[in-house]
Amino acid sequence: MTQNQHKVLVIGELPAAALDLFGARDDIQVEHITDVSKESLLAAFPGTSGVALRAAVVTGEMIRSAPALKVVSRYGVGYDNVDLDALNDCGVPLTVVGEANAVNVAELAIYMMLELAKRGRDHDRAVRGDDWTFKFQANMIELWQKTLLIIGFGRIGRRVAARCKAFEMNVLICDPYIDQKIIRDAGCTPVADYRSVLGDVDYLTVHVPKNEETVGMIGADELAAMKETAIVVNCARGGLVDEAALLDALTKGRLFGVGLDVFAVEPPAPDHPLFAFDNVLCAPHMGGSSKEASLRMGMVCVQNVLDAIDGNLNLDMVINPDVLDRT
Repeated sequence: MTQNQHKVLVIGELPAAALDLFGARDDIQVEHITDVSKESLLAAFPGTSGVALRAAVVTGEMIRSAPALKVVSRYGVGYDNVDLDALNDCGVPLTVVGEANAVNVAELAIYMMLELAKRGRDHDRAVRGDDWTFKFQANMIELWQKTLLIIGFGRIGRRVAARCKAFEMNVLICDPYIDQKIIRDAGCTPVADYRSVLGDVDYLTVHVPKNEETVGMIGADELAAMKETAIVVNCARGGLVDEAALLDALTKGRLFGVGLDVFAVEPPAPDHPLFAFDNVLCAPHMGGSSKEASLRMGMVCVQNVLDAIDGNLNLDMVINPDVLDRT
């Protein structure tokens, strides 16, 4: 048996089947980290070859303390909790799980659109409360022939678009970073400036990473430009849609509904003011957490660590591939 050569930190819970991939290797020594405080992680990073990261903040100090580090592998597709600049400085690749959770995030975004449009919770409460006459309010709206704006046409945005086309929606796409022909080939309409069409859209969903460009991209001005009958959904990252602006718009009755899987501060405070609105639908940042997606993400997350150790990374999973070109 080969002596353990590579220390791997598993930060947070991963599916057992994924951890079995590490267990099948006699050159991997796994250290499970449940205390994700800065002090705990700083103590664990030295001597680490790989990190499988679920939910914790990885700082530059931690990264620099591990000169043998070969990869930080995210269990997910977001990476705003990792100091990417430090990884780049140290020549360490950052990986994500690609399409492993894209289907469920897309389905959650559409579920939120449907739930808010059909007011499912209200109808359920009415039936359970013996209010059969609730049906005469005719308070539902439709997706059919309505205009949807998707900001971001990556793995998730493309799936949302395909499914909403099946609802016979008019789908607009704003993503200036891809060939616009890709959008047209998908049967959608490219939009150069999402702000220019906000007054025309009935549904808005954002599917972009969180960075300096996207934080607050849907704020007071953008919400003010939208129809009072519009529905806004954010299943990407907290802070892309400004929560204070949302609160103001909802207080003034200026939106039909809001769906949030993510918040600026997570978990949000129990008395978060948005919770007071019946037309706000919330989820605990679990868009990628179907049973199927959780397993897929775990398997890819672990495989990325092993591939980095073996010098065989899948470039499709690497956020900063330039570091791989360094000698």
